[in-house]
Amino acid sequence: MTTEKVDVLLVGGGVMSATLGTLLSRLDPSLQIALVERLDHVAHESTDGWNNAGTGHAGYCELNYTPQDEQGVVHIDRALTINANFEVSMQLWSYLVRDGGLPSPEEFINTTPHMSFVWGEDNVAYLRQRFEKLSAHHLFKEMEFSDDPDVLMEWMPLVMKERKPGQAVAATRIKHGTDVDFGSLTRNLVSTLEQHPNFSLMVNTEVDDFDRQKDGSWVVTVKDRKSGKSRKLHAKFVFLGAGGGALPLLQESGIDEAEGYGGFPVSGQWLVCKDPEIVKQHHAKVYGKAAIGAPPMSVPHLDTRIINGEPALLFGPFAGFTMKFLKSGSKFDLLKSVSVSNLKPMMEVGLHNMDLTRYLISEVRQSHKERVATLRDYFPACKDSDWTLARAGQRVQIIKKDSEGRGKLEFGTELVAAADGSLAALLGASPGASVAAQAMIEVLERCFAEQMQTGGWKDRLKEMVPSYGENLKTDSALLERVRSEALGTLKIG
Repeated sequence: MTTEKVDVLLVGGGVMSATLGTLLSRLDPSLQIALVERLDHVAHESTDGWNNAGTGHAGYCELNYTPQDEQGVVHIDRALTINANFEVSMQLWSYLVRDGGLPSPEEFINTTPHMSFVWGEDNVAYLRQRFEKLSAHHLFKEMEFSDDPDVLMEWMPLVMKERKPGQAVAATRIKHGTDVDFGSLTRNLVSTLEQHPNFSLMVNTEVDDFDRQKDGSWVVTVKDRKSGKSRKLHAKFVFLGAGGGALPLLQESGIDEAEGYGGFPVSGQWLVCKDPEIVKQHHAKVYGKAAIGAPPMSVPHLDTRIINGEPALLFGPFAGFTMKFLKSGSKFDLLKSVSVSNLKPMMEVGLHNMDLTRYLISEVRQSHKERVATLRDYFPACKDSDWTLARAGQRVQIIKKDSEGRGKLEFGTELVAAADGSLAALLGASPGASVAAQAMIEVLERCFAEQMQTGGWKDRLKEMVPSYGENLKTDSALLERVRSEALGTLKIG
């Protein structure tokens, strides 16, 4: 069997690999880059438009990013970080639009106001405190708040129509929120990469084996799923950006840094309405508060979506219990992921999260009427017959050891990299695709440190992301400059 040499091997054809490949190809066009995807085309799993929320996660509307502690104090630190990280993605996308690396922005991103909506006196008080804290920061200075039903009727008529009179309600709004078709974005990024002579795409191809070499490089055996034929790829650097499939691949690599990591898979479903008369009455992403015991990915929201150019309304997601790590995966994925190093953390997480497990199982068992009844909290006048159920993508939440060696369930994203920088994997879910640019810059900093320091990469990266090396959370003038340029190029707001 012959061995093909590449500089970079990207595993998984989603937005993470596409973003990293795009950055690397522009930082050093001489790099030989290969991307392998187990399905027959890229962006078909977590990145597909129907498999994710499509929200440009910026902390504007997602209430789980601003938790309230037992003393009633709202904490905004995570929202600030996510907002600043999303601005990095916006800068990169706008650069690529100007440079011809992405098509007209309407093909993958559209203006969709971001709103948070609550009812009940306690929740209104929470939202008011959240607004006061966020709007005082320059990242969120455009945020509006109202508890006036007449104003809210103008903002979101479907949500307010036929609502119970006298109910305490409130909402916040950011007009320049976005709906992002990450599937379209990724396909366009990969299409541009395919025009580069040093890039190769292998679909219907899955990783079969890892073999670490003495010099720190990797020989990765991949197999064509149609023919069954195998080939070897000798790579200096390997990135595992396979969504829910990244954890098993990371474990297969055998790097020390993978020890103790496990995964908690969660499935999802949407209620979908494509009736144009209903769809045209709602133009926003309206997020509410998650049910007690629900994972963050289950924060309910009524969304305007444009997927592959087609408008629709989505409500959900309704989470569920699953053993699969991928939508196209195996029911044995969870069992196969159990190892000596992660058995204890996974058992502890399982024992300490029985309420979550019961919640997920109850979600799966819901009838159509029960799901629509939940929708009526956000669309009181809805009819059962206007909505159908669609499967969303799988998510694998991170299980890891805490500082005392006990199991801990995480709901964010995390980069795991070999000490020598020869391999990296991205684990976890939300905010995921929205902060792909910042996540992949972290890969560059940790795994290509020499090139970043002495190879001129920092200067080239700053051309693509003008805020690179500076702090958007503390520099209001910088934020105003880069946000204005990005919003203008992407035709947002």
